[in-house]
Amino acid sequence: ENLRRSKELNLVLEEIKRAIAEKQAFCFLLNLSDLETRLKLWNVSSSKNILQLPSIFHHLPHLLNREDSLQPAVHLGQGRTGVSIVMGVPSVKREVHSYLTDTLSSLMSELSAAEKDDCVIVVLIAEADQQYASSVADNLKRLFPAEIQSGLLEVVSPSVHFYPDFSRLRESFGDPKERVRWRTKQNLDYCFLMMYAQSKGTYYVQLEDDIVARPNYFTTMKNFALQQPSEEWMILEFSQLGFIGKMFKSLDLSLIVEFILMFYKDKPIDWLLDHIMWVKVCNPEKDAKHCDRQKANLRIRFKPSLFQHVGTHSSLAGKIQKLKDKDFGKQTLHKGHANPLAEVTTSLKTYQHFTLEKAYLGEDFFWAFTPVAGDFIRIRFFTPVRIERYFFRSGNIEHPGDKLFNTSVEVLPFDVSLEIQEKTPKYHRTEDGFIRIGTFQNGIAEGEVDPTFGPLEAMRLTVMTDSPVWVILSEVSCSSAVK
Repeated sequence: ENLRRSKELNLVLEEIKRAIAEKQAFCFLLNLSDLETRLKLWNVSSSKNILQLPSIFHHLPHLLNREDSLQPAVHLGQGRTGVSIVMGVPSVKREVHSYLTDTLSSLMSELSAAEKDDCVIVVLIAEADQQYASSVADNLKRLFPAEIQSGLLEVVSPSVHFYPDFSRLRESFGDPKERVRWRTKQNLDYCFLMMYAQSKGTYYVQLEDDIVARPNYFTTMKNFALQQPSEEWMILEFSQLGFIGKMFKSLDLSLIVEFILMFYKDKPIDWLLDHIMWVKVCNPEKDAKHCDRQKANLRIRFKPSLFQHVGTHSSLAGKIQKLKDKDFGKQTLHKGHANPLAEVTTSLKTYQHFTLEKAYLGEDFFWAFTPVAGDFIRIRFFTPVRIERYFFRSGNIEHPGDKLFNTSVEVLPFDVSLEIQEKTPKYHRTEDGFIRIGTFQNGIAEGEVDPTFGPLEAMRLTVMTDSPVWVILSEVSCSSAVK
């Protein structure tokens, strides 16, 4: 009963937040050319008796020059709110290789149906080039249409007028201006993403666009947050690297954004978070050990790490970063099943020792060069067998993008009589007698086999169109009716 009431109160709170957010958004659309309006937004009123809180315009006064400076240039999604966790994924253009789609595939493939309804993944395309931002958004819409339609995935990009003039930055931390500019823009990207995400859920998790996730990561994070003995925590860390896997209470995001904009726009983000915690709990009359103990109550680490950094090429030109989280551990790159005895063949060119036979036997994953239309993977059973269910997973945690796209699942009944064909008019039959019963979606194909097919002679995966990437088959399961 308590949980039910708590959920109802959270829903009411989210409605209040949504109403406030809508009102704030309306204010941003006002014509800011009027001097009186500009003064009000700056909280500089002609009346000396009115006290008002500062706004974002105090710290970024250039936003007053354009009424659309706080309106996203790209906005894709259903505007889902009331979830437990909002995951923010800032992404920028990389000169060598983009990891974004692999990261999203990893995040979403590890979510159950219930978890997908309880979170939002917000991708921030942090580029002022609107043409580039639109092209990335269009690509994500093409690759993840169901996730965008359901509200699981949202894509936003700031207006070109959101960013200030970076040429006026002063050097800090002994770094050259180019690095200071990169760091300042990154901090402003974080601010934009946090402001956008704040009203959507109870917790906010900061991620990056070049990571992979552990299985069950969502429920693990949620339970860890709910099980904290005190509500005084400020950061829960689910990775030891950089700004990856850092969870905040959504109510604290305003404080973090305010600190970034007021003092630390050009400072490293981790340095900033440490100073916020110092302000919150450290006593100038106590020693450094006492301060460290107090801050330890605000920043709590979960082990093992739930996210691993896989990117090599940084968004900062010329920077190579081979950072790996040692606490992430070695992940299983394949999963084996007890499949019926069969001969497996393929038209794909195998890479090194990662053979199809090993994948079918559950000993390793199958890895092959880029498929083209007409390529196939065939499983021919030694004796006809009734198959109840099938499951094929492409890609793995280290190479989540090496998936099968536009690939069909086909079966060849042992009895290929006309009667079988008449019983199954809803299925497409190929010229060589195979019946098409499924396709790969986001790298996975799964389903039941119609019992009217009877015993099967073979199963086959057929590539329908040329693929842009190599392919990994990391899990093969053909569940037979007779054990």
